[in-house]
Amino acid sequence: MKIDMHVHILSPDFIKDIKKNIERDAHFKLLHSNPKAKFATAEDVLMEMDKTGIDKSVIFGFSCLDMGMSKEANDYIIDVVKRYPDRFIGFAIVPPNHPEMEKELIRCAEAGLKGVGEIIPDAVHVDISKQDEIGKFAAVCQKLKFPILMHANELIGHYYPGKGKMGPEQAYLFAVNNPENTIIYAHWGGGLFFYELMPEVRKNLKNVYYDNAASPYLYKPQVYEAARSAGVLDKVVLGSDFPLLSPARYYREWSKTNLTEEEKMKINGENAYKILFSDKNID
Repeated sequence: MKIDMHVHILSPDFIKDIKKNIERDAHFKLLHSNPKAKFATAEDVLMEMDKTGIDKSVIFGFSCLDMGMSKEANDYIIDVVKRYPDRFIGFAIVPPNHPEMEKELIRCAEAGLKGVGEIIPDAVHVDISKQDEIGKFAAVCQKLKFPILMHANELIGHYYPGKGKMGPEQAYLFAVNNPENTIIYAHWGGGLFFYELMPEVRKNLKNVYYDNAASPYLYKPQVYEAARSAGVLDKVVLGSDFPLLSPARYYREWSKTNLTEEEKMKINGENAYKILFSDKNID
C-alpha cells in the first residue's frame, strides 16, 4: 500500500471565497499571500493519487489559531473521509491551547478521524518544548490514540514563508516530555533525525517518525542516504505536502539516490502503515 502522509485540502466553498478567508488567520495569510499559492480539494487530490499510484492519503487542513476556522476544516475532512473511506485517512487540526481543544478532538475522533496535524507551532503560538504549553494537548492525543503530525524547521539556511522557530531542540524536548505519544515530525524534523546517531537520543525518539515534506526544496537527494547512515529509514514516510508538490517529485528525487527498491517501499507506505494501523485503530 502506497501512503502519502502529508496532504492539505480545503473545501470548494473555502477556496471560492479565498480572498476573504485568507484574512482570517495571520499564518494562513503568510503561507498563501503569493498569487501563485496552490489550493486543493479532495477531488484534486484523488486525481493526483491516481496519476502517481498513491493508494491512501492522510488529509488535513491548515494549522490556525482560530478554532472556528479549525472546525470548518475538520468538518470538511470528516465529510471527505465519509465519501471516500477507501482513499483518505483524516487528521484533525486544533490550536493546542484553546479551551475547546479537547472537546474538538473528541468530536473528530467520534466522527472517524484518526490523528491530529499538521500542527504548526508558530501558527498556533505554542512552544512545543514547554510542557505547560503543550502537555494537555499531548495527553489528549495519547488518550485518543491519535498520532501527532508536528511541523518542525531547520533553523539555518534560506528563508521561506512559514519557516518557524521550532527546530530540532524543541522537537526533541517535546518527544522526551511525551514519550508515549506517536509523533511524526514534518520536514525531516528540521534535521532531528541526524541526532539519532547518538544512542541516548535514539532511545528517546523510539516513537518518533519523520516525513520528507518539501525535501526537494530543502536538501539534496542524498538526504535519504544520510537517513540510512543514521539508521532511521524505517521511520521515514512520504509526505508530499500536496498541493505544494506532487508525489512524483519525490519519486524523481529517489531515482537520484542509491536507495534500494525495498527501502523505497518502506518510505512509500510500509512505514506509514505501521503508524496508522498500529493497535488496529483504523479499519
